[in-house]
Amino acid sequence: MKAPFSPYLQSIAPALKALVAELGRDYDYVSVLSTDSAGFRISISQRAKSVSNQSMTTERGSVVRVYKNGRYSEYAFNEFDPADTAGKAAEIRAALDAQFKLLKAAGQEIYETGKLADEPLTLFVEKETEQLPESADLSSLVDMMTGFSDEGMKTVPGALDVMVAATSTHICKLFLTANRDLRQSYVFTEASAASYAPGKNGDIKFAYEGVSGCGGPEIISGLKAKIDALPKVVTDLTGSEPIVPGEYDIITEPGVTGLIAHEAFGHGVEMDMFVKGRALGAEYIGKRVGSDLVTMHEGARCDESVTAYAFDDEGTLAGDVVEIDRGILRTGICDALAALRLGIAPTGNGKRENFAHKVYTRMTNTVFDSGSDTLEDMIASIENGYLLTGMDSGMEDPKHWGIQCIINRGYEIKDGKLTGKVVSPVIMTGYVPDVLGSVSMASGDRRVDGNGACGKGHKEWVKVADGGPYLKMKARLG
Repeated sequence: MKAPFSPYLQSIAPALKALVAELGRDYDYVSVLSTDSAGFRISISQRAKSVSNQSMTTERGSVVRVYKNGRYSEYAFNEFDPADTAGKAAEIRAALDAQFKLLKAAGQEIYETGKLADEPLTLFVEKETEQLPESADLSSLVDMMTGFSDEGMKTVPGALDVMVAATSTHICKLFLTANRDLRQSYVFTEASAASYAPGKNGDIKFAYEGVSGCGGPEIISGLKAKIDALPKVVTDLTGSEPIVPGEYDIITEPGVTGLIAHEAFGHGVEMDMFVKGRALGAEYIGKRVGSDLVTMHEGARCDESVTAYAFDDEGTLAGDVVEIDRGILRTGICDALAALRLGIAPTGNGKRENFAHKVYTRMTNTVFDSGSDTLEDMIASIENGYLLTGMDSGMEDPKHWGIQCIINRGYEIKDGKLTGKVVSPVIMTGYVPDVLGSVSMASGDRRVDGNGACGKGHKEWVKVADGGPYLKMKARLG
């Protein structure tokens, strides 16, 4: 079935179009983004159960962006009477005038920017899904997920708790200008299972598995296979040892590959950072940053994942940007205003945490291309190293291009064979061009994961996905 576009947005669209026209009498450019996204979040553990119709991406509201005399301003609202567009226009004008007076009184200078293009375009997209979150049987889902938690407690050795969580959201967005009418509707779902168990040194080991995709609550049932895999993961972790720090040959499984993609060439080539002079990547456009085996794509069209939208929050159509082409950094990604300031085309990466938040350049799918090697050949090629698996977290320093990835566990490889020894946790660090320059093998398969979210600094959380194939490279581990 197709995910139906919001009847609410459909009903207010003519009045919002009239609002754009009314404001157009005073401003040179006017757009409105309206959202109506419904969903749920379920969290189950042995200690508590939580069911909510609110998630990070559920929202209803609108934001108007206007332009005049080199300055952009925005006004967000969640109450709108379609019968009183003149009243809403007057409210917006008054608020924006007051905002300008405050900025002027504070001595704030205007970052003069050109006017956004407003070429005619009409788009209506309803993506396929098996189920809708707003019509899901939450009681049955709670029972299924409770069963997952109970099964994990029975099968995971020494489990202190097995927590199961799921989120599903039906995203509907409407973008209007004088010449544009863009509408989209799609559903994404993610679910995860996490287990805590005591390690042999008295510490607590954490194991995590997840599923995600562009689709409805039907995706949650895929968590059963992940629950079945947890016992081995926990056994490996509880018997693990600390790693001896040093430089090693490593193989990254797709989840860790995605973490490297996200942290190495995610924030570092978000080009609003180029405008602010905060990213070293700006100096490497057209230069080598990786081996010939490194090609990386970024964009909502790269994969049918949790971020597979048709247009971004500024009305720019989704893209598939080749950021790195056989080791050469070709470009970054940018929102529409950053693109104007840099004199380039926007890439469809202008995203808001919600309608009341500012647009920033943000990642969608960040994915390394596959190669032609096999995992077996990679393992056989390593004399002393590790197969790294399980993405925990990471961070980067775009200003100096350092990277740090925290990885759940590593499996020792000696003389081309897995020894059975497990180390945990593993912290991988390095200078991005050095790490990617060492990539010497890439598998023919790939995977894209979309569990979790990404912040800009310490805030502005949005959905992202990342992945790729197995990669062989060198890195510092500790």
